[in-house]
Amino acid sequence: MTIDWNSFTPWASLAGGLLIGLSAALFVLLNGRIAGISGILGGLLRPTPGDMAWRVAFVGGLVLAPVLYTLFVGPVHSQIDVGFGALVLGGLLVGLGTRYGSGCTSGHGVCGLSRLSPRSLVATVSFMAAGFATVYVVRHAFGL
Repeated sequence: MTIDWNSFTPWASLAGGLLIGLSAALFVLLNGRIAGISGILGGLLRPTPGDMAWRVAFVGGLVLAPVLYTLFVGPVHSQIDVGFGALVLGGLLVGLGTRYGSGCTSGHGVCGLSRLSPRSLVATVSFMAAGFATVYVVRHAFGL
């Protein structure tokens, strides 16, 4: 195993993690709501009167933040090594997993674990193990 030292960014990663944790904590303290993206987005698909404005603002911020970053810092160059079909299939599987798991990685991994939720601990261990197993099988069994 080798480390791509150009992509090794511990300080930026630490800062990002701290900002995510701080924003999730402030969100639950100020609004009494969990910052789980699948739940917030799901609430937009099943509208409840008086519950739409904050959801639209939250999702709008998720869309607007990278746009502003690109305007001020410049575009981020990324490389995706799979085809469009694999991306669509992966997105559908993640969406299906969030429905069956009653939440997404942000809801369980960030917010649920910080609240010491046993259900979130099981969910987080499960999706981490599934991720490890998937990477192992794809890289070693299929050689991709």
